[in-house]
Amino acid sequence: MKTVLSALLVLAGSLGSFCAAQIPADKSPPNILFAIADDWGWPHAGAYLDPVVKTPTFDRLAREGALFHHAYVSSPSCTPSRSAILTGQWHWRLEGAANLWSVLPDKFRTYPEILEDAGYVTGSKSKGWGPGKTETAGRHPAGTPIASPDSQALADFIETVPDGKSWCFWLGSHDPHRGFIKGSGERSGMDLSKIELFGHFPDSAEVRGDVADYYLEVQRFDRVVAAAIATLEANGQLDNTIIVMTGDHGMPFPRCKSNNYDSGARVPLAIRWPERIKGGTVVNDFVSLVDLAPTYFEAAGVAIPNEVSGRSLLPLLGGEDHGDREFVLHGKERHVPGQEAADLGGYPTRALRTHRFLYLHNFLPDRWPAGTPRHQKSSIPGAWLADCDNGPTKSYIVEHQDRDDEHRRFYQLSFGKRPAEELYDLSIDPHQLVNVAADPEYTDPLRRLKKKLFAELKRTADPRVTGTGPDFDRFPYLGGAPRYPKKAE
Repeated sequence: MKTVLSALLVLAGSLGSFCAAQIPADKSPPNILFAIADDWGWPHAGAYLDPVVKTPTFDRLAREGALFHHAYVSSPSCTPSRSAILTGQWHWRLEGAANLWSVLPDKFRTYPEILEDAGYVTGSKSKGWGPGKTETAGRHPAGTPIASPDSQALADFIETVPDGKSWCFWLGSHDPHRGFIKGSGERSGMDLSKIELFGHFPDSAEVRGDVADYYLEVQRFDRVVAAAIATLEANGQLDNTIIVMTGDHGMPFPRCKSNNYDSGARVPLAIRWPERIKGGTVVNDFVSLVDLAPTYFEAAGVAIPNEVSGRSLLPLLGGEDHGDREFVLHGKERHVPGQEAADLGGYPTRALRTHRFLYLHNFLPDRWPAGTPRHQKSSIPGAWLADCDNGPTKSYIVEHQDRDDEHRRFYQLSFGKRPAEELYDLSIDPHQLVNVAADPEYTDPLRRLKKKLFAELKRTADPRVTGTGPDFDRFPYLGGAPRYPKKAE
């Protein structure tokens, strides 16, 4: 193939300038298939030894490529997570795109746009960037959408790609986002007694059934990716395609989605590319999904823009920098405006995760982390615990909060206010339930982790730390909110 990029590309605004590396004349850059589920969190895949959910496609990619045990999103909320993936930048650098249902500024270019400039053909299916609006109407940050059914989308897209051209395709999904069909998981034959619940969930039939319904939609997403792989096998492009399969954050349940615990910010991740990745590779180093964009750039022979926050995973996958990724950052700005009138702010948090500890800094602890329970006073009329999607598990925890001390604790973990600092010792508390930040025994690790977190946030120009930059609470919110159930009024 001829040189993909032969001239200097000058990027507008803050993106700066970069030039692309030459692609050898006899070597085409790889195709890129990025498959992302909506609200699919770790560890809900067979490759992670989940005993109930069936994910043969993900398991195959892990078996024939690399399985990541510590992959994290930049933020456990749809819009900022996808903004960070597409730009390769931490969400706190992206102005309004750091919030759910806001606006993506034109100056933040995405990897499909940059790869398209370098000669790739790009496309997307189903949920790409968002929810929200682009500054310029009609912009497609994840690639031009294709209208075909999910299982046929990649095949139809490839038909449009000229011979000799490399392509980049974003295969999105609305699974396993709520709403679910109640009882569908159990009716499919799942054994609810084998479901391994997070420690902050009550063990009840309602909760187990709700998780099973979520699992059923995870399995549907897995089948969509299977159809895409079958297309690649049929047309001989499987081994020249980087295949990445993951989710945008944790499951849509209390203390998961929109929370900076592992149940919200940690995601499944498998990558297959036999040219660079030996089958059966297992990665225990910490990685972030902001690392994907620079990985694609390096694989394509395109120089990584200076503004990119992430680091290419290719050296890691080649065994060249193990031990160099001993922590990961993540955080949150505004998900749904769930505070009491007239506060339209979010619940800003930053996190640093190591193999032993999770440290969280909550900048405004007087706010409700999951939104106010007093829907009559909500800044959005009727919004109720608005940072948590409505569903059977949410309803069960609220309705049974006064049943006994154990249920009061479940309610507090999901919906109660939190202190400014949280510290969890994973060696004795893997579910991150007991905050030891005030324990004198943990004074030294608390101080050390806080210092490290704030140094990294300052280095990456986080406005919460630098004191300069946008006020995230002032960006527009364009969406709705979970409402208080009418039957409970």
